[in-house]
Order: sequence, then structure tokens, then C-alpha cells
Amino acid sequence: MIQSIRSVPSDFYANNQGSAISISSDGRFVYAANRGHNSIAVFAVDSETGHLTLLQLIGTEGHWPRDFSLDPSEAFLVAANEESGNLTLFARDQQTGRLTLLQGSVSVPYPVCVKFLSYTQR
Repeated sequence: MIQSIRSVPSDFYANNQGSAISISSDGRFVYAANRGHNSIAVFAVDSETGHLTLLQLIGTEGHWPRDFSLDPSEAFLVAANEESGNLTLFARDQQTGRLTLLQGSVSVPYPVCVKFLSYTQR
């Protein structure tokens, strides 16, 4: 193990469970969902040591983020809040890794997985 790091604030003691995790394709950022704290943690990856630094905690605008996914361009992240039944859309800054809320309440009953599919019409 290289490092152990919290994905929620040090003063958060309520129930929290990690769920989805994703690494940007350039390897510079790690994203982790927190069920309980209802947030996405954004970490920067040190390219020399592999150590993580917490950059941002952003609320998912719902309860119990079960899954999330970066779109193929990695310009957006969609989080699925299972217990509140909604999807949340974030813009992703590809230079800083930080997320910005774009849309917080797309209603979907009990979403548990986010996948992006490419479609080619023939």
C-alpha cells in the first residue's frame, strides 16, 4: 500500500461507504463516490510518487451515489443517486480535474449504473 487517505471531511463521522471509483485516462485524477456523505471526491495523483491529494468534495444533489461514469470525452461526469432516484450531471475541467454542477435532478427510478454507449447509424 502506498497511501491511506480519507474521501470525506475529517469531521464527518456518520455512516459512509465508498462505491464507484474512476481514474482519468491521463492518470492525473481519481474520482471516488461516497454513499452517506453523498459526494464525489476528486483527487490529484502525484506523477512521481503516486500519492493522492484531495482537491474537491462536491455534493451529488441526491442520496446514495451508487455509481458514476466519465463520458468518453471525459468532459462530463454523470452520477447515479440510487435512493433519491436521480442522475446528476457535472462538467469536468480536464486541466484541474475539478467538477462543476450542471444539472442536479434528472429523475430516474433507482439508478444503479451509468454507462455511455457509442452509436453508429448504418
